[in-house]
Amino acid sequence: MADLKTFFHPRSVAIVGASKKPGKIGNAIVKNMISCGYPGRIYPVNPREEEIEGLRCYPGITEIGESVDLAVVAVPAGRTIAVAQECGLAGVKNLVVITAGFKEVGREGLVLEKELTRICKSFKMSMLGPNCVGMMDTHVPVNASFSAVFPNRGNIAFISQSGAMLVAILDWSLTAGMGFSHVVSLGNKADLNEADFIANAAGDPHTKVILCYIEDVARGKQFLEVARAASRKKPVIILKSGTSQAGAQAASSHTGALAGSDLAYETAFRQSGVIRARTMGELFDLAVAFAHQPVPAGNRVAVLTNAGGPGIITTDQIEKSHLAMARFSKETSTALRENLPPESAIYNPVDVLGDAGVDRYRFALEKVLDDRSVDSLVVLVCPTAVTDPENIARTVLEAHHRHPEKPVFAAYMGGKTLESGTKLLTAGGIPCFTFPEPAVNVIRGMVHYSRVRALPEKEEEMTFPEINRQPVEELFHRVREEGRLTLLGSEATRVAENYGIKVSPMVLATTPAEAAGMAREMGFPVVMKVASPKILHKTDVGGVKIGLNSPEEVKEAFIHITENVQRYLPDVVIHGIEIQKMMPKGTELIIGMTRDVQFGPLIAFGLGGIYVNLLKDVSFRLADGLTRREIAAMIAETKAHTLLRGYRGEKPADMDALINMIGRVARLVTDFPQIAEMDINPVFAYPDGACALDIKITIS
Repeated sequence: MADLKTFFHPRSVAIVGASKKPGKIGNAIVKNMISCGYPGRIYPVNPREEEIEGLRCYPGITEIGESVDLAVVAVPAGRTIAVAQECGLAGVKNLVVITAGFKEVGREGLVLEKELTRICKSFKMSMLGPNCVGMMDTHVPVNASFSAVFPNRGNIAFISQSGAMLVAILDWSLTAGMGFSHVVSLGNKADLNEADFIANAAGDPHTKVILCYIEDVARGKQFLEVARAASRKKPVIILKSGTSQAGAQAASSHTGALAGSDLAYETAFRQSGVIRARTMGELFDLAVAFAHQPVPAGNRVAVLTNAGGPGIITTDQIEKSHLAMARFSKETSTALRENLPPESAIYNPVDVLGDAGVDRYRFALEKVLDDRSVDSLVVLVCPTAVTDPENIARTVLEAHHRHPEKPVFAAYMGGKTLESGTKLLTAGGIPCFTFPEPAVNVIRGMVHYSRVRALPEKEEEMTFPEINRQPVEELFHRVREEGRLTLLGSEATRVAENYGIKVSPMVLATTPAEAAGMAREMGFPVVMKVASPKILHKTDVGGVKIGLNSPEEVKEAFIHITENVQRYLPDVVIHGIEIQKMMPKGTELIIGMTRDVQFGPLIAFGLGGIYVNLLKDVSFRLADGLTRREIAAMIAETKAHTLLRGYRGEKPADMDALINMIGRVARLVTDFPQIAEMDINPVFAYPDGACALDIKITIS
């Protein structure tokens, strides 16, 4: 990872392309550096000027005469190469390239951007951009950007791939009273990317929560490593727009067809502990909550309201969000019953009724927050003729002050009448919403993070010492030399066997007599299948025979399969007929893999058989860093898990065997990046093991 100490804490900043003319970006950057209160040295660079905004101007960066930690480049795209070269020769440590006109405009711009990146790397200069708004740090402070506003000082790091999104949020934040620690516009991410800045924010003492808007990930493996480490320290919240290419290009296997376009990102975020926001509103709701509220100890939520309907709505949303309604202790329920009006609801949601004054709210707040079964609280206020929004807000703030370990949220369900109370709560760090659903969504995100933070920092990796890679390498080499991309079933079986994946024995026969001999040696009953990489659905062309119990039946089946295929597909080359040991019936499952362009192998697990695409009972995990715990969680997410635990008197399946098999598949596809897709369908799960029956492997 890049060391960004001098990037965010530069002792000196040069603005190359500085301008005297108001309205020019080069002028705005100089003014921003001065007005933010930057304590270091500022060097405008422009060969046509002697002074800009009261500062001495230099004709070139090499004429400054001392080393510069950060250079902000705002010259036309065609001049950036020469400027970067000069900066490198002058010993500049970091560049912020504001200039547009690079890969975002097409091929010529891409060539220019690659040359710019090459120069930066040759001089070991870190570069932000090009095509970006710039960066800010409110605690230094430094404002190396052309943003119209400088944000309030705060504890939220905001990293945005969209410059327009960033400047809009900064302008809004002044009205909303939100403060930031770092603000970074990523631009084209030619060098520094989201992972570099997430890693830096994770170690920044002024940052409490890390916020990102991204459209893609520059380097998937780097992102996963950084996000895993960062999310153990601080919440990482990401709004991801756009889609990846995974799945859209890979539909030749069941797994490819099941993998949606955005699935790899969803899986990557979940495995790395990232909280995914679905909307801009949710992104900043979560940011405010984490910035001002403690992380809840658990998922038990209490609701306090002065109206029944909103309380019911909030309860519904809590259950939909897989949170739990807190169950009060007997002491709490008794105290509420004895001190609230007889018409009040006391069992959560607590309804203090529409005529509730400050004292009634105060009593209920104290009792609910005192209860050990309550992890977080949502306070609802609806405007009635006797509602006192300001003093109720003060009471909520006082109650939270007495219980700082429990997050408190409010929904002031109104407008003008409740505005003064809303402002008090917001200023006091209590997130306040117009309606209760966003409050519950925020609690869901915070509970998710509490579980992430509780996970062990490093989990023991699964080891498979008996793996035999060499025969697999040789087999793949031979298949490629033959001009094939799809392995025969017997070849895929050998690959699985070399990786310790238990599979039903399979061999390839080229004559009826050879088939009969192989079947006799294997033991009856057997299954026979046509061997041809061109035939995806063998049953449709009469290419499968099952339950064969004698050499005579095997010989006859060999002839029938060959005739059937020649009749339906006369031009298809047949490599022979595969003989496979017929296994006893088990729970049918699928284990598969498709490869994502950013994050690599994506492992699938779910119900298998012929209905796999119809039922779509499947869960996914990235193979990278896959642990035993993650595999168990992956299995538990599916309906198949209900069957595997033992359904209607059936014996439970051997979970350890399944976890082991999935782990071995993950290791195989990680070891061999040339495996583009893999399907094991079906896998039969038994009470004492698991066995793969049909394996399809496609290589790139």
